[in-house]
Amino acid sequence: MSVDHYENFPVASWLCPPALRAPIAAIYAFARTADDIADEGDATPAQRLAELAAYRADLAAAVAGQAVSTRWPQVFAALARALREHALPPAPLHDLLDAFAQDLVKPRYADRAELLDYCRRSANPVGRLLLHLYGVADEASLRRSDAICTALQLINFWQDLGVDTARGRLYVPESDCRRHGLAGDTLLARTDSPQLRALLREECGWARTLMLEGAPLVHRVGGRAGWELRLVVQGGLRILDKIAALDFATLRERPTLRAADAPPMLWRALRMRAAPPALAGSAA
Repeated sequence: MSVDHYENFPVASWLCPPALRAPIAAIYAFARTADDIADEGDATPAQRLAELAAYRADLAAAVAGQAVSTRWPQVFAALARALREHALPPAPLHDLLDAFAQDLVKPRYADRAELLDYCRRSANPVGRLLLHLYGVADEASLRRSDAICTALQLINFWQDLGVDTARGRLYVPESDCRRHGLAGDTLLARTDSPQLRALLREECGWARTLMLEGAPLVHRVGGRAGWELRLVVQGGLRILDKIAALDFATLRERPTLRAADAPPMLWRALRMRAAPPALAGSAA
């Protein structure tokens, strides 16, 4: 299980509630296809932006119950059905497209506030859509979902540092780089150093803190979906453990989860306990 391409979210797996497999698969296909438009192939940025605009037009048509183009039938037939049958809110879907388009025009982030705003649109919408399907809408749960989703996005950035910098993208906030005596150009040049590893140690700590802030959500989502969410949380934390085991050298090597990681993740998922009432506002 990887922490990219939305594969840490429940996608029609055996733990996913059967009645929700179709709409969850529809959300996944929508996000994955848009991500591929923005990232895959040899198109120019201008061509990719035009494709995303056409994709957004089809989304607007599907939301309005109108006919869509024939360009992405495998996406919008299922999504239109999910919109109709489950009253999916369209705003998170549009937010995802905003984030994919932003990747084409903004390769760097000045500070954590800018990066968090990107995560608000690139990652958090998926969690909010899933909570909508699960019938969970209270503000505390939405905040915890945002924390988990943002943490997963950040973990993906630190996991994929070598991949992203090779593409000319730098998600490490430049203010954090400067605090460690580094320039963004140094990271884009893919120059490993003790300062860079110290920087990544700090960024991984930030992601872990967010994940633990969101973790109590697993006790709010019931049934099989709750167990799926436990494994999502543990998958993200496991990647952080693997990054630490590499001494934060993700510029050189990309850590991934393998079959051998399943037993400890399952054990940790089983051991996740609800906080006592006096600590209900803290991480579980």
